[in-house]
Amino acid sequence: MLAKRLNKEIQDLQKNPVMNCSAGPKYQDDITVWEATIFGPEGTPYAGGVFYLDITFTDEYPYKPPQIYFKTPIYHCNISKKGGICLDILKDNSWSPALTISKVLLSICSLMADPNPNDPLRPEVAELFKNNKDIHDTNAREYTLVYAA
Repeated sequence: MLAKRLNKEIQDLQKNPVMNCSAGPKYQDDITVWEATIFGPEGTPYAGGVFYLDITFTDEYPYKPPQIYFKTPIYHCNISKKGGICLDILKDNSWSPALTISKVLLSICSLMADPNPNDPLRPEVAELFKNNKDIHDTNAREYTLVYAA
């Protein structure tokens, strides 16, 4: 069942690509480990950056969310230094089997463009976002140039 669902999602991504994103299996012999690429959204401090993410599907997918981590360091209040993502739909109690990787990638792009400083994984970044957005954006752009260019 897992392989059937993942193959369907691969076909869906090929037929209906997600703007600024791509994803697919990392290895030919393991359909449960994917790599995704997100191009930093225009009009954000991440524009021009290329961000890589690891996606791992457990046997419980699609009934449990995949595990998704940023491999590329990013200066963002909702993304930990280790790449963990604070996004409601990636939590067990908010996840729905109706969600697909396409929708998840869109949600991550939206989070990049519109951070939620009220639910941070990095409180110091959230405080700067709220109190001095210019410095926050400068820091985020510098991070992007160093790690995602």
